[in-house]
Amino acid sequence: MDLGLHDKRVLVTGATKGIGREVARLFAEEGALVAITYQSAVDEAAKVVAGLGGTDRAHAVPYDLRDPDSIRSAVEAVTERFGGIDVLVANAHWFTWGEMADTPHFEDMPHTGGSGWSDKIRANVDGQMLTVQLVVRGMRARGWGRVVLLSSVTATHGSPGSEYYSAARAAMHGFVRGLMWTRNGVLANVVAPGATLTESLRIAADYPGTAEMVAAEVERTPSGRLSTPEEVARLIVFLGSEANGNINGEVIHTAGGR
Repeated sequence: MDLGLHDKRVLVTGATKGIGREVARLFAEEGALVAITYQSAVDEAAKVVAGLGGTDRAHAVPYDLRDPDSIRSAVEAVTERFGGIDVLVANAHWFTWGEMADTPHFEDMPHTGGSGWSDKIRANVDGQMLTVQLVVRGMRARGWGRVVLLSSVTATHGSPGSEYYSAARAAMHGFVRGLMWTRNGVLANVVAPGATLTESLRIAADYPGTAEMVAAEVERTPSGRLSTPEEVARLIVFLGSEANGNINGEVIHTAGGR
């Protein structure tokens, strides 16, 4: 199947590892120009760019969901480099598996501060929405665009200690129901993975509390296993392509039946 992605200009946030890196790789394989963002992993970002075809076909920019100025600078840099952004995959998020095991009860979570739940909700919601706002104007003006937002099955199924994260991910479900009315050839969807076998999860699984959570996720999954990053990325790339002719405003789970 021709996905119609040759020379399409793609921005994938949070793409130095895991699902984001696989998404960037698959877009590059389809002939797209791919920009990725990183928060602090400069060396990893350089390795990803090299794997995507080098600086002639790929670009990396710093990006921090917590900082509106950083978000604006990243979008401006990619737009200047490629002349526009045709596809946005909003994958960056602020979340770590271990913290749910460390603080399993919502009443014990701090409200503000470096690990406060309100700061994380603000970043995971406001940061994503601002990124989309800055990108979608150009899509509408050009008459074509694709937006794929990353959520999680925790938005609908929940998980112990996931209150703030479930709330932030569920916000993307509501956001896309308004965004789907952008029109002018712009389609927007949400992909909601379950626990996915990224390298971060494999490392976190060494922590006893997290290992128990992962085992519970497998037990609750009808397929009897967790998805791989590439399996999730394939759907994202399809939704972000011309082959997606009219799928719009949907929330699609990639969680083995969860």
